[in-house]
Amino acid sequence: MRKLVLTAILGTAFTVAHADEVQVAVAANFAGPMQKIAAAFEQSTGHKVLQTSGSTGKFYAQIKNGAPFEVLFAADDETPAKLETEGAGVSGSRFTYAVGKLVLWSAKPGRVDDKGEVLKKGDFAHIAIANPKLAPYGLAATETIKAMGLTDALTPKYVVGENIAQTHQFIATGNADLGFVAMSQVLDGGSIKTGSAWVVPANLYSPIRQDVILLNKGKGKPAAEALLKFMKSDAAKAVITASGYSL
Repeated sequence: MRKLVLTAILGTAFTVAHADEVQVAVAANFAGPMQKIAAAFEQSTGHKVLQTSGSTGKFYAQIKNGAPFEVLFAADDETPAKLETEGAGVSGSRFTYAVGKLVLWSAKPGRVDDKGEVLKKGDFAHIAIANPKLAPYGLAATETIKAMGLTDALTPKYVVGENIAQTHQFIATGNADLGFVAMSQVLDGGSIKTGSAWVVPANLYSPIRQDVILLNKGKGKPAAEALLKFMKSDAAKAVITASGYSL
């Protein structure tokens, strides 16, 4: 009996001793799902995720300037590819962890119809989008508006968020009547949490392929490498699809 107890204690001590932390930069649209994945990852491995969320464009600049991030979960596939080419990311480590979906959303029920006709009516003062130079969802929003032939009509009404989280806040607080956000921000259990929304047809904007990459500071770090492996697990995939992304 003593031997069994001692073995259990030593086993626990071994796990704790080898538990590690990983500094992760996460695109704002994926902040919520990442929290759920991080909790499952910690329970499974003992490693802890230290998460910072923001715009992919700003993360790129911070990483190039020596930020301590070990893994980047981007909102696009171009930024990780660029970091890899420039030698700031580990070659061969990047892959697409999710494909995002764009929605036009209003905090008010009935404000947005299921075909997006509200955009053509233009009976609103402000429309929120994320900065298209920094946030891929903002770029997708401008592509959608252009595809609908509404650029000239809607540009004067733009309220521009630094990232998709701030954009969502503009709409939620009523500073913008409606706006473009990630489906993951307004989805709960397969349906829209509050307000009204139009799921933008995928043919109106470029695919939002979101890639993850192991950064140089994470190379050889057990927690960082384990997290990338965990992202391919059934547990992580279940969270991703339930959050409104495709794989």
